[in-house]
Amino acid sequence: MPQTAPVSHQVALAFHDWRPLRHVEDPLHKDLSAVARAGDSLFVACDETASVERLSRQPDGSYGAHAHFALDAFFDLPEGDGGEMDIEGLCANGGYLWIVGSHSLKRAKPKGEDDGKSAEALERMERIEREPNRFFLGRIPLIEERPGLFTPVARGGERRPASARCGQKRGALERWLRRDAHLAPFLDIPSKENGFDVEGLAVRGDRVWLGLRGPVLRGHAVVIEMTLKVTSKGRLKARRIDGRRYRKHLLDTRGLGIRDMRLDGEDLLLLVGPTMSIEGPAYVLRWRGAARQDVAGVVDPDRIREVAELPYRLHADHPEGLELWPEAGPDALLVIYDAPAPERVDPERFTVQADVICTETRRSGGLLHRRTR
Repeated sequence: MPQTAPVSHQVALAFHDWRPLRHVEDPLHKDLSAVARAGDSLFVACDETASVERLSRQPDGSYGAHAHFALDAFFDLPEGDGGEMDIEGLCANGGYLWIVGSHSLKRAKPKGEDDGKSAEALERMERIEREPNRFFLGRIPLIEERPGLFTPVARGGERRPASARCGQKRGALERWLRRDAHLAPFLDIPSKENGFDVEGLAVRGDRVWLGLRGPVLRGHAVVIEMTLKVTSKGRLKARRIDGRRYRKHLLDTRGLGIRDMRLDGEDLLLLVGPTMSIEGPAYVLRWRGAARQDVAGVVDPDRIREVAELPYRLHADHPEGLELWPEAGPDALLVIYDAPAPERVDPERFTVQADVICTETRRSGGLLHRRTR
């Protein structure tokens, strides 16, 4: 059986009071969905907002001095700052902070089923909602104000914010995938029902990888790879690769969806966990040589290795994001959680503890990738 990855230590993430923020029902520190690091700056996102939050490294190794950046200051969002973006991926690369929304639909939650209103609850669940801000993919220039402190700006020299088209009815990624034999049928299915749901983001230069929580196809998770350019109108647009605007890679994850990704040299680390609204374990996998992959298709299982099983807790500590953490060792990762366990949280100081875990890159396999007859 695989061994649970040891937690090296924890890193405190301290936020300002979240209550003045509009449209936010839960404290930011209890609802983190993505993380990215640039120098001594840690960027995180809450999936209820249309913003990113920056925390700065403090002398004791914690992260604080919270700064809030509303994304409608950089982009013309279809629903402005009042529309939830469901940000699920962040990546700092090449002087930019990259951001991706889930690109997913959602089904209305049932309410009233326990108080004699089961019919109303059933009717409510007929509603499938499309929130246009969720269909976002873009980047913002970062400038280094002082050593290690990076700030998103509307202009950094010749660099400016750019995004793929994100409209009220259909976004760019939706248009590019509408004829895809594997993915098109899932574009109209809500997330957490094995519908289309972007949750992982990795970037190197003009190459972008999007990891899908759903759909999972016959036990295989999907990674979409694109090479992006900026048009004369300042839009991000995918170049054609082999006649399409993307490559599609299928990885045998034994039915688990991708929750986050990060490039590590030529390899791609994938945080994987349950696709549907169920409780279950999470793992970190290593796709060896992903950055050298130049053809679409099903990835050879021998190139996928389990490097960590994350601690599992029922109804708490759902792993949502990971980032390389080299100061703790060459194989160390920072992991942030949604629904953090009570002992992680200091509600008076708006603080939550993230884990630094030690992975084992030389493992030859594990529970996920033992060959079966």
